[in-house]
Amino acid sequence: MHGSAKDLVFAIYYPVLAAIGVPANLAVIVILSRGRCGLSRCITYYLMSMAVTDFLVVIAVVILNRIVGIYFSVSFLFITPMCSLSFTVGYAIIDCSVWLTVAFTFDRFMAICCQKLKIKYCTEKTAAWVIGIVSMLTCLKNVFWYFIFEPLHIIDSIPWFCRIKLIFYTSPAWTTYDWIRRILTPCLPFFLILLLNVLTVRHILVANRARRRLRAHSNGETQSDPEMEKRRKSIVLLFCISSSFLLLYLLLLINFLYVRIAKFNYFSGSNFNESNYILEEAGFMLQLLSSCVNPFIYAGTQRKFREELKNGVKYPLRLIDFF
Repeated sequence: MHGSAKDLVFAIYYPVLAAIGVPANLAVIVILSRGRCGLSRCITYYLMSMAVTDFLVVIAVVILNRIVGIYFSVSFLFITPMCSLSFTVGYAIIDCSVWLTVAFTFDRFMAICCQKLKIKYCTEKTAAWVIGIVSMLTCLKNVFWYFIFEPLHIIDSIPWFCRIKLIFYTSPAWTTYDWIRRILTPCLPFFLILLLNVLTVRHILVANRARRRLRAHSNGETQSDPEMEKRRKSIVLLFCISSSFLLLYLLLLINFLYVRIAKFNYFSGSNFNESNYILEEAGFMLQLLSSCVNPFIYAGTQRKFREELKNGVKYPLRLIDFF
């Protein structure tokens, strides 16, 4: 795959991603903030926080990093301090989005599988604390990124562009930090979400069999179960969000393991024809795609969300008819 084809793919993919991601996540934020989707305050807090971070990922990474890099060869964003800040903020927001997905998955695991702890843990106060702590810790974790870069060029005493400092590859401290950073995202979240979903499915299967036996024994026949029907929507929402995360982050995880096992230089800027570079770029593209998927999941699984979305679309038309 030659350079022009690569550039064309990037030049089309990222603007399309931004054109979808910005309005989709804004719509989610507005709809959820109105509180008319029939979701608990606890779930709404998590979904709102995920929508906000996904929106910021699209702005900070897709638009200000990728699109600006493609369409503007010279920009104040390429001055080294701004460039370093851009990378730092971008990684922090992505990490925050990932760990909020883990937090939401854990919250639903507690609600479904741990009935005794559900009352204390699955509250809007706990959700607010968890969201705040996750946001703070992900920012602290990624602040070190700012000190990894150095200028690529110095023109008229102004440092331009960013490149990784050589000490990053030779220093045991930086090597340890890089390993910890990559284990914390995406390795640990991936396996935590996978584990929590496996445990949740197991619990649901056991509980369903027990409830069916109990209801059949009590009523003499199997009837519809209002309680299970009520929980079904929450379970479907959880599995859709978790499954999309696992699928879209799988290639990034494979890429990390492949790079480490094969001992490739992760920041070497290798040629696009090399398989490891293609794998890396495809992983990044799917990772950023995850910031646009959740709005479509909400629309596909939540009836009241669809109704609110339709009302929002019809509102400008009503204004036109009014005038």
